[in-house]
Order: sequence, then C-alpha cells, then structure tokens
Amino acid sequence: MATHALDDARPVRHGGPVRAIVRGSAVVVTTAFFYALLVTGRVFGGKDPWTQGMFRAWARALLRILGVRLHVVGAPPPTPYLLVSNHLSYLDVLVLAAVARPVFISRSDVKDWPFVGRLTKSVGTILIDRGLKTDVARVTKEIEDRLGRGLGVVLFAEGTSTDGTDVLPFKSSLLAPVSRAGRPAHYASLAYETPEGAPPARDAVCWWGDMEFGPHLRGLLALPRIDAHVTFGHESITSPDRRALAEELWQAVRKQHRPPSR
Repeated sequence: MATHALDDARPVRHGGPVRAIVRGSAVVVTTAFFYALLVTGRVFGGKDPWTQGMFRAWARALLRILGVRLHVVGAPPPTPYLLVSNHLSYLDVLVLAAVARPVFISRSDVKDWPFVGRLTKSVGTILIDRGLKTDVARVTKEIEDRLGRGLGVVLFAEGTSTDGTDVLPFKSSLLAPVSRAGRPAHYASLAYETPEGAPPARDAVCWWGDMEFGPHLRGLLALPRIDAHVTFGHESITSPDRRALAEELWQAVRKQHRPPSR
C-alpha cells in the first residue's frame, strides 16, 4: 500500500525565477541552521543517533522548501542494512534520508564542493575514488564499520546517475561486505514526476550526462512541484557471490522501476 509522507509540501507561489531565488535562500539558511545544530550536538556528546536525526530533519525541511511531494511504497529495512537503489539526481540523497536514515556512499570529489563537502563529511558519508581500484578495499571496511555500528548504508550501484529511462547494470565490488557475511541486501527504486506544463523530470530533476550543476539546480529550484516516488522491495536478497547478488538486485530494481512519465 502506498503512503504519502510530506504531502503537505507547499511550493512557493511566485514565478519561476523568483521562486528559485526564494527557495535557494531558504535552502542556504535552513542548511546553516541544521549544520549548527549538528555541530553543537556533537560538542555535547551526540554521535550516530544525533547525526542521523539531524540529517533526516534537514532532508525533510529541504524537501518541503523545494515543493517535493514524497510518495512511499513499502517500508525501509530495519537497521543495520545495505540498501541498493538506482540513481537519478542529487535529490535522491534528500529523498532517501527523509525516509530511511541512511549513511550514503558518494564519489570522493564531493568533499571539494564549497560547504557541501563539509556537510557531507559531517553526516558520515563514505567517500570513494572510483578511479582508484585500491580504494575499494578501504571503502569496504568502512561499510563493514557502519553496519557493525547498527547503521543503514545506501549504495547507488549503477556508479553514476541516469535519466531514469532504464537502470544500468549494478557494479558488484561494494557488495562484498554483505555477500561475504551472508547478510541480506535490500533494494529500492526511485522515480520523479513534474506537473503538467513544467519541464520534464528527465531534464529538470534527473542530473546526468554532461549537465552542469549550477544551471540544473536553478532549474530545479524554479519547478512548481516535484513528485518523488520511492518503492522499497518487499523482500531481501542473499548470495555468497557478489556478482550474482548484483545481478539479482539489478533485476529486482528493474522490475519495479518506473521510467519518468514526464
């Protein structure tokens, strides 16, 4: 049965350019506020629960600012878990953080982005240099550490974001921690829609190919509304062979995947 969290998200009632400016300003102020709370809490001893709680509250606040209506089918797995999903946009992080309280695995160059890099590090994101094969062993240990601490980990196993037309084959290397330990792996699929008359989600929400981040973000901020659909798989998948596990997870996500209708 579908549930509808954050359906009270209200888009700012202004024209596109003004809407983008108002929302962008609200995003900056809100992010600074939650970052200050996060840092303050850590000074007084707050650790994983505090970090996860602040991350989730920040994500939900930003989704409301952005006019995102979140539609969820199924439920996130109990912690600790490794959850595999398709990858469409930087918005995926906010959507999954709002409902699943995860730690994410992200490309290493994010740490160099102004302010975003510091925020990414503060919420425990695992960074990987995909161009460095030896980095896989380090990241694998970090995944094992997070699972051992009772946390959930999200892996975008396609290795890149796409336009949502299809799901790229999953890379298997980072599935080793669950395949070796006989742990179950879980899966989810993401999809976005924009309202009639707005640019299609394939271009305005999905961030892929050689799209520049700045212009894309301005366009996303200007959208009147975004419908984000999250579908959690109803069963887990286990395999001692990480390649076989990647194949089964890929097929499961493709089966429930919905290409953008707009």
